Amino acid sequence: MILKQNEKDGISKREAAKLAGVDPNSVQNWRTLYIKTGIEGLMKHQKTGFKPSVFNAIDHQKLETKLNDPQNGLQGYVELKDWIEKESGKIFNYNTLLYYCIRNFKSSVKVTRKSHAKKDQNEVDTFKKTSDESAKI
Repeated sequence: MILKQNEKDGISKREAAKLAGVDPNSVQNWRTLYIKTGIEGLMKHQKTGFKPSVFNAIDHQKLETKLNDPQNGLQGYVELKDWIEKESGKIFNYNTLLYYCIRNFKSSVKVTRKSHAKKDQNEVDTFKKTSDESAKI
């Protein structure tokens, strides 16, 4: 509209951008589009939107169940990726799975420290009991 109003005298893209409250490159893009396709091209909706998710409802449910299971035994997203690929029969990108889980399940990479193989549970219990006693003193 601004360009059309100033058609006789002309107006720079910077001045038009300032009047419209947009970036000068947007004005240039709109002008080029108008020259190539006319008003129909400007009015046409060209947004494609977001890509559909690679995870369907069944995959989503499986992931949710696995991530909310306290006994799942996963060491991280690599194991989760291997597990869901085996369950669904599809291949997933690591980052796709990572960000999907963070966005949908608020998950994070938390890996517990490995326990020593020769650890004696009785000594652990004794240590915990004496730790509580010494902390009170």
